Order: sequence, then structure tokens, then C-alpha cells
Amino acid sequence: MRSFTQLLAGAALALGLVSGAPAQAGQTFDAIKARGTLICGVNVGVAGFSLPDSQGTWRGMDADLCRGLAAAMFGDPAKVRFVPLTAVQRFTALQSGEIDVLIRQTTLTMSRDTSLGLRMVTVNLYDGHGFMVRRDANVTDPKGMDGMTICLSPGTTNELVTADWFRTNNLRFTPLLQERMQDNATSLQAGRCDAIGTDATQLAALRSQFQQPGNYVILPERFSKEPYGPVVRRDDQEWFDVVRWTVSALIQAEELGVNSTNLEAMKSSPNPDIRRLVGVDPLLGNALKLDPAWAVNVIKAIGNYGELFERHLGPKTAIGLDRGLNRLWTDGGLMYSWPMR
Repeated sequence: MRSFTQLLAGAALALGLVSGAPAQAGQTFDAIKARGTLICGVNVGVAGFSLPDSQGTWRGMDADLCRGLAAAMFGDPAKVRFVPLTAVQRFTALQSGEIDVLIRQTTLTMSRDTSLGLRMVTVNLYDGHGFMVRRDANVTDPKGMDGMTICLSPGTTNELVTADWFRTNNLRFTPLLQERMQDNATSLQAGRCDAIGTDATQLAALRSQFQQPGNYVILPERFSKEPYGPVVRRDDQEWFDVVRWTVSALIQAEELGVNSTNLEAMKSSPNPDIRRLVGVDPLLGNALKLDPAWAVNVIKAIGNYGELFERHLGPKTAIGLDRGLNRLWTDGGLMYSWPMR
């Protein structure tokens, strides 16, 4: 009779879990280290996420997440090069190796995760599809949008969500497809379309840049789950781990009360979770093949998750978003760090 160990070994071989081929991990991680610069794909320009300021410096939540990864890898948030990409360009740029990571308001979906040779990493923002209409259209319910021309970006989940919802409700609409969200914003203000369909955070970001934002209404209904997160290639598990746990470190920091202003004081904390996060215990850095202070470098550069959200999207910004689902789980939201131990 075969032993239990033999049975497990046979099952693993049958499932392809054991292989004599050498592991291919480390390709992207090593390339970034050797290059000395992270190449990060971002949106071509959406306020609050990634938008160059008057000096050409990229600002926004996504841009800062790129800087956070550079800080994790090099201890220097400036060691990053931004590559602006449209929705149509983004996955090809990552597949071809033009960029190391995509952080560009990208919804994590099963088909994207399984069919593109890419890996969806983890959620950094929860959102949902919505519509923005002109206030003078007097539309208070999406069913009042029958017959409207709707500006959409091709190659996005929003294009599909809009078509599915109108079809389900036996309503008509005419799509006006434009790659750049800024072009959609211009078209709405010029009257070439009656509404924009995209994720609610993007709608708020676009409206904040309008000359007369009060003339436009974001309808309250949400029609989909749109969890945003970074995307990497499947060629490197080590790089995947760095990206995943850098985002997790931002959430863990907020959970533990660690922020950009109290890092030094927190190094004397008796709390084992805090001591690991701030590198007094080098366990986490060793696991990622990074400096023990990697998370300290990230938080010092861009803050914890709460600081990051409030600085770019929160109520005190022009975008003016409540955190909603992006609150910590202890405050009724969905943000929850996996245990970092």
C-alpha cells in the first residue's frame, strides 16, 4: 500500500505543482534593481489619481503609489519614471515590458487576471460605475437617460457595464467612444454627449476640473463593483509580492496608528506588529528581499493609506469624496490588511 506521503507527492505531480524546471522568479525584480529606476504606467491625466501639475510633476493617488514602490525598492521615492497610458494602451504596455507595473484605475476582474498573461495584485480602492449628467437635463433616475448619447472610453469595464444595464432595462443609448477621459469631459461640457459613464471617483475627479462643476450631477446609483488595483506580469512572483505587500503595508500602518509623522516614535513601541512594520524586527524586509526599513521608507514618502486618500481624494480636496467603502474595516469599510507576520 502506498504511504500518505507518496499519495500527496503523486497528486502534486499530477496537478503540475512539482516540476524539475528551474523557477523563473525574479526577472522583473532584478531588472528594476539593476536599472535603478521603477517604470510605472499611469493614466494620461485624471485629477486625484495621476495628473501632471504646472511643473510637470505627476500628482495623485496612483502617482504616489508608484513613488511608494520606488521607496520600497530603493529607499528613494524619486526613482520612478511615469508612462502615461490610455485604457486601450495599458495592458499591451505591461505585456510588452514597456512598464514594470500598471497603477492606473484598473478594475480587477477574472477575465483580465486569467487571459492576459498578467496578474491582478490587490485592491487599493473600491469604486463602482455611475453616470454624470447635465443638471439642466433634470434626470434624477438613470431610467430617465433613455435615448441619451453617453461618452465612454473603449476597452474599459464601463463600456460593458453601460451596455448591459441599458439592455437589461430595455432602454436605448448612443455611445460616443473616446480613449481619453479628458476628451469625454470636454464632449459633455460642449454638449456632444448627454452623460459620461465611468467609475464614480473618476466622475468626481473630472467634475472638479470643470469651469462650472455645479452644472453637472453625479447620479447616486452604482451599477457594478469596480475594485482598483495594481497589475503586473506573471513572470515574477518576487515583484508581485513587493507590490502586494507595499499596498498592504499602507493599510496596516493606518490600522496600527503609524503615519508619516510618528515613524521614529513608533520604533520604540512594544507592539510586535508595529515593530515588524517599522523594521525593528527585520522579518518583513527579509521576506521581500528588501531593506528592513522598506515600509518606513514607503510611509515616510507617501503616508499611510488614510493620509494618501485624504490628500488626493478626501473631503478637503476639490474632488471631495467621502471614504465610504474605502474606510478601514474597523470603521465600517472594506479596507483590511492581511496579517503581516
